[in-house]
Amino acid sequence: MHISKYFRNFAAIFGNMSTRILIIDGDISLSTVLRDYLVSRGYQASMVTSSREGLERLQGAPWDIVLMELQGLGMNGYELLKEIRHRLPKMPVFILSSRSDREDQMRAFELGADDYITKPFSMDLLICRMEAIFRRIRAYEENRQKVFQLGTHTFDSVHQTLDGAHLSSRESDLLLMLCRNEGEVVDKHKILSTLWKEDNAFTARSLGVYINHLRGHLRPIGYEIIAVRYKGYKLVTDVTV
Repeated sequence: MHISKYFRNFAAIFGNMSTRILIIDGDISLSTVLRDYLVSRGYQASMVTSSREGLERLQGAPWDIVLMELQGLGMNGYELLKEIRHRLPKMPVFILSSRSDREDQMRAFELGADDYITKPFSMDLLICRMEAIFRRIRAYEENRQKVFQLGTHTFDSVHQTLDGAHLSSRESDLLLMLCRNEGEVVDKHKILSTLWKEDNAFTARSLGVYINHLRGHLRPIGYEIIAVRYKGYKLVTDVTV
């Protein structure tokens, strides 16, 4: 599945294990406490204490989010924020600052900060805010994605093809909803209201017909659509193939 180079694995992000966090803060004591806390919660967190080190680390490895202070970095914090935003325009950047003036916060947002949290702060609240932005990014990426890899096979929702074989518009739209939620149950009523614009016995029977059509396309390539009673449908790898 194709995703932005800045966000490598959203499933992993929600499980924390592959989420890489870079802390840029000249306050070694606070940075160490924050790093250790994030690591204890399952994140991969690293810290640097200067702007120069921060820029070097950002260029040297992929990161999912930057947490940075505005002062004590050897470079004006706003200049560092501007440089990060220039080099990595899609990178989420949270300001964790002892500066609480409204003007400082407004300037940070104007330069592209995604959030501004004043010290001292709740680390649990910080994690909630990070996960909120990850959810928004994931939703954006999923809604933008049009081409999916199903094993070694390609589904192109723009051209309505599955490995070159043409699908009807309704088949393609239905498969797109299932691919965007692969491995998860897609609510039957949501499918009907989204694609059929009506949710009744007649459209439910029509949905069942198209599900069977898609099964005919998917089973030969190792995928199956499972009906979850009273809930909806789920696209999964067919382990029997």
